[in-house]
Amino acid sequence: MLNALIDRCCRWINILIALALAVMVVMVFGNVVLRYAFNSGIAVSEEVSRWLFVWITFLGAIVAVKEHGHLGTDLVLTKLPPIAQRVCLVISHGLMLFCTWLLFSGALSQARINWDVEAPVTGASMAIFYASGVVFAVASGALLLLNLWRLLSGQMPDDQLVRAPGAEEVATAEALHLARTTTPPPPSK
Repeated sequence: MLNALIDRCCRWINILIALALAVMVVMVFGNVVLRYAFNSGIAVSEEVSRWLFVWITFLGAIVAVKEHGHLGTDLVLTKLPPIAQRVCLVISHGLMLFCTWLLFSGALSQARINWDVEAPVTGASMAIFYASGVVFAVASGALLLLNLWRLLSGQMPDDQLVRAPGAEEVATAEALHLARTTTPPPPSK
């Protein structure tokens, strides 16, 4: 039930990202055409595009947290027994939650400070810009806490502790490399 809700939310986030990206592309491309063809431009498009880019980045990071898609290394983790893997994962989740808390408190402070500050072109509150960090921190914090709970309560099986999304590609690359080095070169003419 909870997984279905999280998946549905991430689908909506992906739709929002796609819409924001489409709007951003149209505005930037339109501004480039106006600038080079007509020696003019729309000032609002630059500011809104910049804000959309920041929001796309933070919304995409939420989906990446859900899918465990952020950069990581499991070189040491794969060599450890399952109990040591759990301990390392609990420590790493604690560190990620601490960083998320720092981001949340900083973004919230900036949003409060800039609540009455108007953006130079649109006149919108600059708090909208900093709210992206607050939204990311709240969502990723909830996802990290859920993962930590699953880890501590034993709901996460031992075979799912290490998630290396690129492991298949590395194995394929190594196999290709071995295949190239073991086969003799073609005869030269």
